[in-house]
Amino acid sequence: MNDSASDMDENKLPSTINTLTILTFVGSGLGIVSGIWSYFKSASNLAKMQEMVNSPQFEKMPNFAKKMYSPEALELYRKVDENKLPIGIVNFLGCALCIYGALEMRKLKKNGFYTYCIGEVLPFVGTLLFIGADFFKSGWTAYSTAAFAALFIILYAAQMKLMTKQ
Repeated sequence: MNDSASDMDENKLPSTINTLTILTFVGSGLGIVSGIWSYFKSASNLAKMQEMVNSPQFEKMPNFAKKMYSPEALELYRKVDENKLPIGIVNFLGCALCIYGALEMRKLKKNGFYTYCIGEVLPFVGTLLFIGADFFKSGWTAYSTAAFAALFIILYAAQMKLMTKQ
């Protein structure tokens, strides 16, 4: 009886890894849905932005709101629309790698961590390639996304000692 009890303890998924992987599944799933939505809404978002900039209401807007409709922001939307397919593919691959890595980490495999890290970094590399560094000037969205990616990488790295399989 003791042997089977110790086997169950060895095969039990640590609660922190369980929680992190569930959050990864949710976040990556939302990332896939968001990527599909962005692909189909890209052109209309650009058109709405151009319409707002050219409307008489634009001059009545407060300065902080006008900054969101600056020529730089308009150019960023244009680049996103022009490159929506490759950006969507890279983001989908990143999310898929994160999901696969999380599945592997649930099996306590260290390689899952490295796959997850590639999945987290890949969309940033793709964004730099297709849009350029201007994306990171776009505001809090880019920085909060990078902060969450870094936080999860750090949290998973802290669990590496529990991942005993290759």
